[in-house]
Amino acid sequence: MVGNPHGGTLINRIEQLNGKTIKSLTKVNLTPVQLSDLDCIAKGVYSPLEGFMNKDDYSSVLNRMRLKNGVVWTIPITLSISKEQSKNIRVGEEVALMHEGLAYGWMEVEDIYDVDLLEEATRIYGTTDLEHPGVARLLGGPSRNIGGKITMFREVPTLFPDHARTPVETRKLFEDRGWKTIVGFQTRNPIHRAHEYIQKTALEHVDGLFIHPLVGETKPDDIPADIRMACYNVLIENYYPKDRVLLGTLSCSMRYAGPREAVFHALVRKNYGCTHFIVGRDHAGVGDYYGTYDAQHIFEAFSPEELGIVPVCMEHSFYCRICEQMASSKTCPHDRTAHIHLSGTMVRNMLKKGDVPPKYFSRPEVIEQLLQYYGRPKDEK
Repeated sequence: MVGNPHGGTLINRIEQLNGKTIKSLTKVNLTPVQLSDLDCIAKGVYSPLEGFMNKDDYSSVLNRMRLKNGVVWTIPITLSISKEQSKNIRVGEEVALMHEGLAYGWMEVEDIYDVDLLEEATRIYGTTDLEHPGVARLLGGPSRNIGGKITMFREVPTLFPDHARTPVETRKLFEDRGWKTIVGFQTRNPIHRAHEYIQKTALEHVDGLFIHPLVGETKPDDIPADIRMACYNVLIENYYPKDRVLLGTLSCSMRYAGPREAVFHALVRKNYGCTHFIVGRDHAGVGDYYGTYDAQHIFEAFSPEELGIVPVCMEHSFYCRICEQMASSKTCPHDRTAHIHLSGTMVRNMLKKGDVPPKYFSRPEVIEQLLQYYGRPKDEK
């Protein structure tokens, strides 16, 4: 049976206006990241959060990786505004949550507070280096937050309506399929053979696989979500058992917070109904800011009971020329000179140069999709 959501209750903060007047409320303009967070809060993706964090929860997450009430939570979900705009907002009033001229919901302002962005960067990202995309986004924004419960009444647009399933919907699908154990897989890149290997290894031990790519804001050099979705679809169509795999999309944005974001990603998939979650090499990492397996080690800071989802920690996989198949250090006896280490970055670099990656990097159907994005080699144009 699909387990309980994080905190025990699946949050729903979606309501109709029912005569409520939004025009008279002070307007707060949301960034794309904040809009996706609004969407995730309202639909229960971020359960048990019911709104943007107040100061007590924010401080507790920074210092304890838990909400004030002790529930595990590792990433601040905050609504930052300029100090100039905050002058027109009072605790106890409601504000309209806007994006590109449209109102999507409102918030009951519970708290207005200032934060130390350098401290937040250090705690969450482990660095204040502006080369880190998460740090750059954080330090480029305001240092005043407003917190409180939100209500959303307008659906946030999506490019993938057939796959934008809510936690309520995925839980129902899992139960309809008779899946009692489901492993979730987070990705912001097309699935290459190393991903496929660890997914199918995990699938040997559970009833179903939930491939759940993040389609919110990512860094500029990441492959766009529509190209990635085309790759996922063609891969599942040709190489996965369709009755044991479900593809969905996650609307939240990448933070690139490494270990802390790995736990956050696991808790989000718990809300979708997953019982297990794959944590691979350098999960949610960027550059060389985190150790190869830091994102796995962080789970040791929490008990299985308080997490409520099982991390499936996978060794770094590679293609072995001698074995002639995908393997890991646990299964391959051969020297490193026989190993070809695969990565999304490596595939991207080859495609940018006009090189077609070999089959042991990615399936031909996936390469074909990527070639259409990067452009075919000169001799094939």
